[in-house]
Amino acid sequence: MSAGIQNLKTFDPFADAIRGDEQGVQDGLIHIRIQQRNGRKTLTTVQGISDDYDKKKIVRACKKEFACNGTVVEHPEYGEVIQLQGDQRAGNLR
Repeated sequence: MSAGIQNLKTFDPFADAIRGDEQGVQDGLIHIRIQQRNGRKTLTTVQGISDDYDKKKIVRACKKEFACNGTVVEHPEYGEVIQLQGDQRAGNLR
């Protein structure tokens, strides 16, 4: 007697992507990236913050909290992006 494998419940993990429900950019997600400059110098970019928040006030608070310099720059693809000097990924997650 051979026992056949019966898969009664098939699951397709890519079904949502095939339907095209997503618009490409998910609202509400904040992306924190790090860019390597020269040597040990790094630049942390924070993108995806809603326009409801004042980004300059956020930069001011981050500069005090993390003891670094920062600015708000206009990116052609992502809009307004916050740039902070140094690797501030762990601190930004709070």
